Amino acid sequence: MTGEIYDIAIIGAGVVGALTARELTKYNLKIALIEKESDVAMGTSKGNSAIVHAGFDAESGTLKAELNVRGCEMMQSACDDLGVHYNKNGSLVCAFDDKETEHLKKLKKRGEDNGVEGLEIISGDKKLFDLEPNLSREIKAALYAPTAGIVCPYFLTIAAAENAVLNGCDLFLNFTAGAIINRPQYLTIKSIDKREINARYIVNSAGLYSDEIALMCGDGEQIKDFEIIPRKGEYMLMDKKAGAFVNSILFSVPSDKGKGILVSPTVDGNLIIGPNAVETEKDDVSTTIQGLKEIEDSAKKLVPSLNMRQVITSFAGVRSTPKNHDFNIFQSKNIPEVLHLIGIESPGLASSPAIAEYAVDMLKDMGLNLTENINFNPKIIRRKSFNLMNNGERAEAIKKNKLYSKIICRCETVTEAEIVEFIHSLCPAATVDAIKRRTRAGMGRCQGGFCSPRVVEILSRELSIDMLNVTKKGEGSYILTGRTK
Repeated sequence: MTGEIYDIAIIGAGVVGALTARELTKYNLKIALIEKESDVAMGTSKGNSAIVHAGFDAESGTLKAELNVRGCEMMQSACDDLGVHYNKNGSLVCAFDDKETEHLKKLKKRGEDNGVEGLEIISGDKKLFDLEPNLSREIKAALYAPTAGIVCPYFLTIAAAENAVLNGCDLFLNFTAGAIINRPQYLTIKSIDKREINARYIVNSAGLYSDEIALMCGDGEQIKDFEIIPRKGEYMLMDKKAGAFVNSILFSVPSDKGKGILVSPTVDGNLIIGPNAVETEKDDVSTTIQGLKEIEDSAKKLVPSLNMRQVITSFAGVRSTPKNHDFNIFQSKNIPEVLHLIGIESPGLASSPAIAEYAVDMLKDMGLNLTENINFNPKIIRRKSFNLMNNGERAEAIKKNKLYSKIICRCETVTEAEIVEFIHSLCPAATVDAIKRRTRAGMGRCQGGFCSPRVVEILSRELSIDMLNVTKKGEGSYILTGRTK
C-alpha cells in the first residue's frame, strides 16, 4: 500500500458494503472498498434466500422496519441501473390453523404500521389456489404481500462493486483487517500480513465479523448489548424443471428463530427451499443430513408434491443475528470517525439500498464533506447473456467475437467470450467460483462436472498463471494437486 490517505474506507464487500461504496461515489471522495476474501459477496451475501422482503416481519418502530420498507421501494430502481434481474413476484405467509391465521392478522397490522402497501389476507379458497395451484390444501389462509420480490444477491453485490469502481472507488481484495490505528489526522487499517490502508473515515460493514472490527476500535462496551450470534441456514436448490412449480415466495408462519423455511422460485429459473436456523461458528457453511431433512419436511408441508429428485445441490450460509434483533448502525464512541453497521441480518438484502443511503446521511452528520460528483454514472451496461439471445443475435455476436461460438457450460449455455469478459471486468473474476457467480457456468444440473476443467484452463490463460495455481474460491482451495504427465 502507498501513503495515500482515502477520504473513506469501507471494510466488507458484501451487498451492504458494495452499495454503500457506490452511494459514496455520488460525491467527490477518494474511496477504498476492502474485502478479506478473493472476491466480493463471499459471506452472507452469497448464501441467503435471495428474497426482497416486503417489510411486515420487523417490529414497528425499529430501524430494521424502516429500512426494510424503504429498501424494498428502492430495489427496482437500483437493479434497473445495475443491470440486475429483479422480479417482484409477491409473497404468501401460509397458515394451517386458526392460531396461525390470527398471527397473520398481527403480521398484516404490523406491516401496515410499517408502511407496507397492498397487504391482504386470502382465505384458503379458489383465489389462493388460483395464485398457487400446488399449495397444500391443508392451508387455511395466507398473508399476501405483492411488493415482495426476488433478486440474485451476489450478482447485485458484484454489479454494485463494479459501478463503484467505474465511478472511482478502489477495490482491495484479499485484505484482512487485523488492527485499526487511530492517528492524529487519519486512521490506519493494518492487514494481518502488515499491509496498510489509510483513511479519514471508516465504515465497518464486515457482516459476521463486524463485532470484531468494533472491538479493534475499542467499542466493546458499545456492542455488548447486541452480541452477534452466528446462525446457519441450509438450503437445497432444485433444477430449472422445478422453477415454475410455484409463482410466489411461500413462507410458513414465522417462529422466534426467523421467517422459517420457504419455497421460492429464483430469478434464474430454479426453485430454492430453506433455510433452517442453527447456531454455529462464523465459518461453518457445512450441510447436514438432519438439516436437509428438516428443510425437505417443512417445504413439503407447504407444497406436498415437490419432487426431491430434482434437487441439484445443497449449500449453507451464515447470518449475523444480533441479540436485540435490530440493525445497529451507530458512530463509534472511541473513534468518532468510524461508523459501525452491525447485526445486518435478514432482511439485510431487501434493506441494502436504504442502509447505504442511511449510512451516507450518518457520515455527513459525522463531518464527512459531501460535494456532488457531477460525473457520477449510475449505470452498468451489460451485453445480453448468450443464453437469452435469439439466433440472429447469436450469429451477430459470433461474427464480432469468435469466442461466442465456444460453449463452455452446456447446462447454462455460457460461452468463452462471457467468461473472458468477466475475468477482465471492473470487479475481476479470478477463481472458478467467481466465474460461476457471474456467468452461472457450473450452476446447472451437472454442477460443473463438464465445464470446470475448461474454466480452469481459461483462467490460467487469461491470468497468465499455471493451472496448478488456479483456485476454486481463493487461497488454499487449489483444484489441481500436480501433473500426471
